[in-house]
Amino acid sequence: MTTFPTPSSPASAARASALLPARRTAGTELAQAVIETPLGPLTALASPAGLHGLWFDGQRHGPGPLAAAHDASQRWIAQARRELDEYFAGTRRRFDVPLRPQGTAFQEAVWKLLCEIACGETTSYGRLAQALARPQAPRAVGAAVGRNPISILVPCHRVVGEHGALTGYAGGLARKEALLALEHAGAQAELALEPA
Repeated sequence: MTTFPTPSSPASAARASALLPARRTAGTELAQAVIETPLGPLTALASPAGLHGLWFDGQRHGPGPLAAAHDASQRWIAQARRELDEYFAGTRRRFDVPLRPQGTAFQEAVWKLLCEIACGETTSYGRLAQALARPQAPRAVGAAVGRNPISILVPCHRVVGEHGALTGYAGGLARKEALLALEHAGAQAELALEPA
């Protein structure tokens, strides 16, 4: 299961990205790189602790320009690239790269729940709200899902409307449809391979 760290004490904000709160990235060496995918390029942001962000070009709530050095060989960016290549090839259904998304306590609780949705499955905003013991908060859950900074790996694309309708996706609805189709095809292939 993916774990998100608690904030560390601040040191120096010299290299912190404008995207991430200085209290959580102060003194952290950040690196960024572009990862090419069949659905378009993703910009990755990582530190020695793990992956902080993964955004499609033009994604709603994206960070804009990042104050981080370009380093495609950075350990977690390179691992994310390999794992995404395997995912799009249909050979990976779970990601292992350490994730370090940063948001409010509520957002981080929602993002943790997103990581529990199995590849090939979906859930609704209402069910996520129930799981958080906040049944009256599906819209707040939706807002947190929409602010997810790590596309695909924190699978916000697996959240649908209450009756299965495809709803918004910060990376674009066409990408959400493509990701769900890829995962559904992989789930069907796994079922076909299981012994009777």
